[in-house]
Amino acid sequence: MNNQPIGVLDSGIGGLSILKEIIKKFPHESIIYLADSLNCPYGNRPEEEIYNLSRRLVGFLVDQKAKIIVIACNTITVTCLDKLRKDFPNLPIIGTVPVIKTASLVSKKRKIGILSTIATSKSDYQKNLINKFAGDCEVLNLGTDKLVPLVEKGDLKSGELKDVLKSELWPFLEEKMQKILGSKVLLLDSGAAIARQVERILTVNKTLSKKKSSSHIFYTTGDEDHFRGVIKELMGEEIDFGLIKRISL
Repeated sequence: MNNQPIGVLDSGIGGLSILKEIIKKFPHESIIYLADSLNCPYGNRPEEEIYNLSRRLVGFLVDQKAKIIVIACNTITVTCLDKLRKDFPNLPIIGTVPVIKTASLVSKKRKIGILSTIATSKSDYQKNLINKFAGDCEVLNLGTDKLVPLVEKGDLKSGELKDVLKSELWPFLEEKMQKILGSKVLLLDSGAAIARQVERILTVNKTLSKKKSSSHIFYTTGDEDHFRGVIKELMGEEIDFGLIKRISL
């Protein structure tokens, strides 16, 4: 058993959708969430810069004694997950990619739409996933960086967001997307699958917490008050937000 926290990081607050699934799965696990809101978005940055920024995020969570790290960001995952695992070989690191394999398995008409940042959509990592798991499907591989700034602002009710969703769409905004797409389109998100992977690793490593209570700490490199407001907007009042701090990396 291990009472050290689970570490979750993202370039901003989009990873909160994954965090929510992890909290559901592990009500007795303490969690640290780290958002690099100051440097968000990552999608339009050079690969070397993404790697350097991400390595600092992982290093911070290592200093906080995280027992496992979830990279809740497609862009970081496809750009430098392998490098980060080499840098921190004794720490389990889980990445996040679109659920292409699952989509292929459940698609009846063999038509799949994949929505991600531009960097992710153009990456060899994602192209290899498509070739491996969805080679017999008609695949729309859509990359956009227009929605990240709106999500980061917590701007979920504006007309601008609705207009952008109609033209771009975004997996974090599942309810609004479903209304636009209709009931015949199945939306898949990676959050639940990642939570199950965390469970598998913690079980195999025998590092599940034995505590009956948990605490959550949220760190941001951006504005603390804005970060607090966005968390409440995106996650709801049922989540125990715990401590929220601004840090410099």
